[in-house]
Amino acid sequence: MKKMIKQLTIIGVGLIGGSLARALKHAGVVDEVVGAGRDVQHLQRALALGVVDRIETDLALAVQGADIVVVATPVGAAEAVFRRIAPGLSVDTILTDVGSTKTSVIAAARTAFGQLPENFVPAHPIAGTEKSGVDASFATLFEGRRVILTPTENSASQAVTRVRAMWGKTGAEVVETNAEHHDDVLAATSHLPHLLAFSLVDTLARLDTKQEIFEYAAGGFRDFTRIASSDPEIWHDICLHNSDALLKMLARFEADLDSLRQAIADNDGDYLLRVFTHAKTARDQFCED
Repeated sequence: MKKMIKQLTIIGVGLIGGSLARALKHAGVVDEVVGAGRDVQHLQRALALGVVDRIETDLALAVQGADIVVVATPVGAAEAVFRRIAPGLSVDTILTDVGSTKTSVIAAARTAFGQLPENFVPAHPIAGTEKSGVDASFATLFEGRRVILTPTENSASQAVTRVRAMWGKTGAEVVETNAEHHDDVLAATSHLPHLLAFSLVDTLARLDTKQEIFEYAAGGFRDFTRIASSDPEIWHDICLHNSDALLKMLARFEADLDSLRQAIADNDGDYLLRVFTHAKTARDQFCED
């Protein structure tokens, strides 16, 4: 039986790229997965785990013959990756990515290719863990999670349909929006929380009493700071490539935090209770544990 994808090339076989490969293999919709990247040992590990079927360090060779190419590298590497794969792409190859910032990836594609390819469909799976690397990947990562497509003005409808179908096979809910809106929303719901978690742990780790602080850390601290164990390189790139939206959210958060500081200084328990009650109500309404 002919499968939906004959050759899938994944550039960057880490948590997300590896989990996508596993999910599509589990669904039985791909014949061959080619893993590509610069780290041979990492690629060999992906091959040994059965996540990919073939490996390649020459990106132009890796994408030759591919039905779909997924770029799963840090967003800061997008332009360089696009330039390297350009000679090997056919006019029929679908190109997509998994980056957490979309306007920067689209700009990188426009610069690398000279114009936005019709078969280019930017995407972002809202899924992940604080773990990284191919060993952390698993087939059910995307089940019940949302994948956001941000087609460009040049994206062909058939290319969008193919990328939507691919992600649908992982069990994800696939939605569409524009890149600017995506970046604004993710700055608030993902990028700012990661920035705060990294900052808090860094602050505490530089205290003289850090040993005692971490030894006595309760569940709340561990829950809030879990994401500070995420890949630093990935989040370094995200913060720099979504800086405008992130700075707007950071300014708003700083103002609200200053109001809380003032309420504590003024012994204003009513203000604190209003904020805490409103926060609890909002989270209970919109978030499921």
